[in-house]
Amino acid sequence: MYLGFLALHSVLPLPPRVDEPLRLIVLSLVIWFASRRVLDFRISRWTGSLALGVAIFLLWILPDTLMPGYRHSIIFQNALTGKTASSLAPGAITDPLILVLRTLRSFALVPVLEELFWRGWLMRWVIDPDFTRVPLGTYARNAFWIVAVLFAAEHGSYWDVGLVAGILFNYWMVRTRSLGDLILSHAVANLSLSAYVIASGKWEYWL
Repeated sequence: MYLGFLALHSVLPLPPRVDEPLRLIVLSLVIWFASRRVLDFRISRWTGSLALGVAIFLLWILPDTLMPGYRHSIIFQNALTGKTASSLAPGAITDPLILVLRTLRSFALVPVLEELFWRGWLMRWVIDPDFTRVPLGTYARNAFWIVAVLFAAEHGSYWDVGLVAGILFNYWMVRTRSLGDLILSHAVANLSLSAYVIASGKWEYWL
């Protein structure tokens, strides 16, 4: 459903004040109807999960902060990875409603959807297509690295920090065996990055 919405959006782009609320609604419906039975928000390691989220946020901005122009290399911006540019329309960055909705989606919904997909499903499915037989956090080398690499690829020109983040998230899933802990870490990382983007004007981090 959500992929269909994104495909339609690429053909019929909507004004930001329509697009952002619609994305929020569609993503919420997808999570509610498709995943509410398997969602588990119980957290077993609050301190570690919060610290991991902050660490991944810092990891995300560190290369560009320490080495201005670092991401302009062809290694990061090319036909395969795309360009470092925000998906926000130019006028949207001055619209408080758009910024609030984008931030809300980033930390409240995206972590739930991504953790359900990457570590709740795919990491187990690679081990056994009947993934329900595989406990959360089961370690298998192939599954661990396939998910880490694909997670990196999802983040386009930020694939390098995406790869390290994917490794750390995978490790934390193996360590905690807890979907709730992963959602918390991912939410903290995304919320921290959103706050940084708005405060610094580094809109390129919002792909």
